[in-house]
Amino acid sequence: MSRHAPVFHWFLPTGGDGRDPGGVTAVQARTGAATRRPADVGYLAQVAAAAEQAGFVSLLAPVGLGCVDPWILGAALTRHTSRIGFLIAFRAGLASPTLIAQQADAFRRFAGGRLRLNVVTGGDPAEQRAYGDHLAHDDRYARTDELMGVLRELLDGKRVDHDGAHLRLEDARLVDPAVEHPVPLYFGGASPAAEQVAARRADVQLLWGEPPAAIAERVGRLRTLAAAHGRTLWYGLRLHVISRDTAEQAWAEADRILAGIDPAAVRASQARFAAMDSTGQARMAALHGNGTAADLVVAPNLWAGIGLVREGAGTALVGSHEEVAARLAEYHALGIEEFVLSGYPHLEEAYRVGEEVVPRVRALLAAAG
Repeated sequence: MSRHAPVFHWFLPTGGDGRDPGGVTAVQARTGAATRRPADVGYLAQVAAAAEQAGFVSLLAPVGLGCVDPWILGAALTRHTSRIGFLIAFRAGLASPTLIAQQADAFRRFAGGRLRLNVVTGGDPAEQRAYGDHLAHDDRYARTDELMGVLRELLDGKRVDHDGAHLRLEDARLVDPAVEHPVPLYFGGASPAAEQVAARRADVQLLWGEPPAAIAERVGRLRTLAAAHGRTLWYGLRLHVISRDTAEQAWAEADRILAGIDPAAVRASQARFAAMDSTGQARMAALHGNGTAADLVVAPNLWAGIGLVREGAGTALVGSHEEVAARLAEYHALGIEEFVLSGYPHLEEAYRVGEEVVPRVRALLAAAG
């Protein structure tokens, strides 16, 4: 059972937005319908303002070759918002932890503490090589482990000397750090190496939307791993949402999205995903089987159609507002305290999910005591 009231975040479509799913962190061909709205400050400021108005706590700004830089975008959007926070993703190992700590410290100082960090190790060797990173999978996570340990100490105002397998720092520190604004570290990864890093270093472990039994199994295992280090994690779930006044309307929208997906794009995307060494991506791909309509419903109201072409989080909760809220409440009962949600297009769906789904979740949990 979760220990906390749920926290809801929204997603920034920094590769462009539209009515249909497209790639996010990968350099993928995107349809016009997926990128009809360019990822410029004008549009993304509207998404941010809508999410703030709808009551979301923060905005996830993803990182990757197919995205605009999250640090610069987040800084720009702080000038267009007043309350909502920013969950800034960064690729571990591509910059010094001291430099990352300086960036984070400046951001939290100038934005009044509205900062959370999403540490991304990277699961696509081709994309990692484009960044100049040639480490193997487990070595990347070993480096991430070192980086997160150093980063946590720097953000907490400590001086750091570190001589590890991947990082070496002498007398690293921040000048007058804004420690009155703690920065939680969010982290994702499904491999054994990743889960060990989460158990030692993360504040919030992010999971992609799998059937409840799979989520319960992962949360249980992570709790055990964290307890072995004397730690307790929070857990977050990354999901898309297709929620409408009736279930029929919601599934009609899912059918529309599926009908618009080019089979050639599915084949190309799946071939690319298969070449990755990401355990999480493999778990997403396994959910949609052969991609037939029957294969795509993998649990009550959980639809894997988006993962046919979209890298990363590939499942959506589909149904009436009441049904979607009930499924989110069920995940919360399994230990999920935070939800990072999205929908196409992200502007309109921020209002719909914030106004129709989130209050229903809170009402269900209040009624359950």
